[in-house]
Amino acid sequence: MLNIANISVTFNEGTLDEKKALNGIDLELAQGDFLTVIGSNGAGKSTLMNVISGNTLPDVGDVVINGKQVVHLPEYKRSALIGRVFQDPMAGTAPSMTIEENLAMAYSRDKKRKLKIGVTKKRKSMFRDHLRTLNLGLEDRLSAKVGLLSGGERQALSLLMATFTKPNILLLDEHTAALDPSRAELITSLTEKVVRESGLTTLMVTHNMQQALDLGNRLIMMDKGQIIFEAQGEAKQKLTVENLLKEFQRIRGEQFEDDRVVLG
Repeated sequence: MLNIANISVTFNEGTLDEKKALNGIDLELAQGDFLTVIGSNGAGKSTLMNVISGNTLPDVGDVVINGKQVVHLPEYKRSALIGRVFQDPMAGTAPSMTIEENLAMAYSRDKKRKLKIGVTKKRKSMFRDHLRTLNLGLEDRLSAKVGLLSGGERQALSLLMATFTKPNILLLDEHTAALDPSRAELITSLTEKVVRESGLTTLMVTHNMQQALDLGNRLIMMDKGQIIFEAQGEAKQKLTVENLLKEFQRIRGEQFEDDRVVLG
């Protein structure tokens, strides 16, 4: 479903501020894989997300989604293939538009663009059905402006919009980090439910190690633009936060080159 081969990204090349954000990343996700990505600040997690989405063009390497080479496709042309939820609850939606208008835009993402946003009676009924699954009462507020929603409500709507048309890849970019604990727990639960029921191939960046362990069937740890550790299946299920911290400290204490530690 997703194949990333030899991806490298360098920022400010040839200057004193030169930084190797990604260094020869190879990664493959099968249909239905749910990969969680952890690592310290500057490890390359967000850059990896941006390369997949088309926001950042790599220096070298290939990105293939469902058999289609997309590395030179701009972000807007990948929108039919990729759904993304950002850390900021204010991103990913249009605050001055209503809930139903935002959903109509999301529904039309993989269809021909029209100047007028179509909110028909049939679509309203469909939107209500989808919103009802969130258990937030948003199905009764279709005409409410999205800017009036709470952070948790807005992030739940963003998650629904990102998965509305069942994209090939779902990208979750620290999408619970800006929420209070109770709302973060709600969005985490909704994420697990939506991904499981839709069978979406998902890549989630998070700083919450427990969340990374609780969700998904695969996990990778990044550092200095490389994947330094990965675990999947039963091996991932046996991991603890303490294990991950010890593994990170151990690897950081060595002269790490190109080999990665693999469990599972």
